[in-house]
Amino acid sequence: MTQQTQYKKQLIYRNVNKKRYLCIILNNVNSKHMRYLNPKADLTFKKVFGEHPDLLISFLNALLPFDSAEEEIESLEYLNPELVPHNPLRKDSIVDVRCKDKRGRQFIVEMQMMWTSAYKQRVLFNASKAYVSQLDKGGDYELLQPVYSLNLVNDTFSDSTNYYHDFRIVEIAETNEVIEGLRFIFIELPKFTPRNYGDKKMQVLWLRYLTEINEKTREVPEELRDNPEINKAVTQLEESAFSDAQLLGYDRFWDMVSTAKMQISNSRREAREEGWKEGREKGWKEGREEERIKTARSLKQLGIAADIITQATGLTAEEINSL
Repeated sequence: MTQQTQYKKQLIYRNVNKKRYLCIILNNVNSKHMRYLNPKADLTFKKVFGEHPDLLISFLNALLPFDSAEEEIESLEYLNPELVPHNPLRKDSIVDVRCKDKRGRQFIVEMQMMWTSAYKQRVLFNASKAYVSQLDKGGDYELLQPVYSLNLVNDTFSDSTNYYHDFRIVEIAETNEVIEGLRFIFIELPKFTPRNYGDKKMQVLWLRYLTEINEKTREVPEELRDNPEINKAVTQLEESAFSDAQLLGYDRFWDMVSTAKMQISNSRREAREEGWKEGREKGWKEGREEERIKTARSLKQLGIAADIITQATGLTAEEINSL
């Protein structure tokens, strides 16, 4: 081999190594400046938990109040999120995620951006519908399996300092006996603060995922990256994983949330002022009803979907259509 040939090979080798080194640097830069979407949005929440059963299993096992490892979910099957009544004249409803495990237990998961006085009734309605839909006419009641309703609320609704609220049907006078079948979990996300909860480590990580990752995130905390399930969930939020049409819908979703919050806040203030001026309980009740109607009418004029207006005001689809 001549000296000139050997020199050319060394030069090529150096150039190849330089290119590889530049690629590594660029990949690191891109990963540090990757834009993430907010997991609480309708698009992202349904993508993460409605398309990845392994993530949903981890999420439910971490957030539901199971008393032992034997109660935890091992596998699940997605169900139609639209709860259609047997009677076509009755109200149907749509939830974010609905599934069941191999025991037949059903799980309803909802991400609620704004709290309204009617939301608890909506949750009770949906869970009850899922519960009774298990049996055909003449079926044995003993075949009924529990329904768990998990509600992540990006708002505050109680005076309690706790973020976690567990509702059951309980006899309160003497025995505290529980009627099994329906269980409702409400989590006030704004009240959550990361702490060392020991055996609730996964609950803390999942709630950190929901509350800390958003469009401003440039570097994901190591504690979240180190957990394989959380890391996979974070990857699903990368902006590059969504189409332009999806991103447009994502932005429109937050515009609607912002508009709805403003309308509700203004209407509540006006109704409150009117109620105080009248100084009568009747006036206050009328003001609250007028507030809901005024808010619904304003949201409808803005082109906001009927199901979102129902969540914000508590009015039925029929009442909204008549406005």
